[in-house]
Amino acid sequence: MPLNTLQLTLDNTLEQHSANFITVAKAIFQNPETGNNEYFASEQLTQLLSAQGFDVTRHVAGHETAFYALKTSHKPGPTIAFLAEYDALIGIGHACGHNLIGTTSVAATIALASVLEETGGRVVVLGTPAEEGGLAGPGGPKGNVKKRFVEAGLLNDVDVALMVHPAGKTRLTEATLANNHLYFHFYGKPSHAASAPHEGINALDALVLLYNGISVLRQQLPDGVRVHGIITNGGQAPNVIPEYASAHYYIRADSREVVEALEPRLRAIAQGVALATGTRVEIDHQIGPRDFKLNTALDALLLEELTLAGEQVDVSPQKNKVSTDAGDISHAVPTAHPWLKIGPDDLIFHTVPFREAANSERGYQALLIGARVLARTGLRLLTDADALHDVKADFARQP
Repeated sequence: MPLNTLQLTLDNTLEQHSANFITVAKAIFQNPETGNNEYFASEQLTQLLSAQGFDVTRHVAGHETAFYALKTSHKPGPTIAFLAEYDALIGIGHACGHNLIGTTSVAATIALASVLEETGGRVVVLGTPAEEGGLAGPGGPKGNVKKRFVEAGLLNDVDVALMVHPAGKTRLTEATLANNHLYFHFYGKPSHAASAPHEGINALDALVLLYNGISVLRQQLPDGVRVHGIITNGGQAPNVIPEYASAHYYIRADSREVVEALEPRLRAIAQGVALATGTRVEIDHQIGPRDFKLNTALDALLLEELTLAGEQVDVSPQKNKVSTDAGDISHAVPTAHPWLKIGPDDLIFHTVPFREAANSERGYQALLIGARVLARTGLRLLTDADALHDVKADFARQP
């Protein structure tokens, strides 16, 4: 069957189900769930897939809200995976547009599955919770969820992975920062702050010294390295010497190696202020995402499809970097993570305006555009052996 006929089938499938896709994205927006608690969102997305004949496995990779959905043809061919994210931010809801991301990937998968008997191969959705950083709880452990998908072997048979992220501008895949988390817990001795302060050991004092020590360290950090954190517990009452105080820090850099080389310096500051204040410190470590392994050949396909979809792709040099656990997927298989415009150019992630854009008419139109672009890119990879070879060769050339 000619490529243009297959493309028309994709488009017709998206049109047929478009209202349902938007309804699901709106429902997920109205019911925001933080990492590892996305029971509603996971159910909404898996219901869409089950209704289209996908074999859906829930509770994968150690996470209750994760899923793996597969549809296979009766012909040999590549396996194309789509990455679905659907967690919300603490306190601000879907201010990163994951209600759009998860539904876009599912919509693209359903569209591509409609031609699978013609093309051969398989399509997969990886339902990956807690991209914003998993919370401890019944839904799964803290940490890098997509890394756990890799470790569980769920990428072993995948040839290429695709997703698209909402943004202020439409851009191709960009470099991202590796990221680790450190949780500092200081323990002192409580006492009355007025009548017997000399009997106490102030855990908050230790934490303040840590905060200032890390701030001083920033003066000597190389370009591209980011260290930032918050105080998560500073005591319970001003008239009680705090016996416990805690902080949560991120370390970000262009590579995992730089992140891990810097971590001992933060630990040393914590140990030093504990010694100086007479407190005890415990440090929890959480491995965050890797940097993103870019694939020029894959992005070239996406540029063509984005342009055909009427998108004005901004190809100016990258100015800022974020972190995403899709970086871990990109080191396992060739992966693309382009950005799709849903609002004004100056739209900033994790803000109220971004949340509003994720629930706007423009945002839901971008959902359908993104699904079409991803599905058509997947179709190119299923039907064009040379294109897939170039993508894999690009991946193999890089460390």
